[in-house]
Amino acid sequence: MSRSIVQTESAPKAIGPYSQAIVANGFVFCSGQIPLDPATGALVAGGIEEQTHQVLKNLSAVLLAAGASLGQVVKTTVFLQSMGDFTAMNAIYAAYFTLNPPGRSTVEVAKLPRAALVEIEAVAVL
Repeated sequence: MSRSIVQTESAPKAIGPYSQAIVANGFVFCSGQIPLDPATGALVAGGIEEQTHQVLKNLSAVLLAAGASLGQVVKTTVFLQSMGDFTAMNAIYAAYFTLNPPGRSTVEVAKLPRAALVEIEAVAVL
């Protein structure tokens, strides 16, 4: 099995013992991204819309470093601190996945790292 670690300065550094992504057997397995500014490591200001934009920018940067793009994503999991943010998150998400969107699960969780409102993980095919 081929396996390589993906690391980019264009996305937030891992805040724990994990990789930003792993490429294995033609797939990219992206760790969950939260709305951290990669330059400062701080949570972006604003609500669910701003946070969702930043999460998807971070995810795009990790995918690019792996040789992929959002267009190659086959599955995402969205974690929301409140399902009340679903409609607003979904509107932003839809702008990033315009053609042939991937499969997706969305769940409400009790808490996210750094008190983020949203986290998204993804699997892409190379």
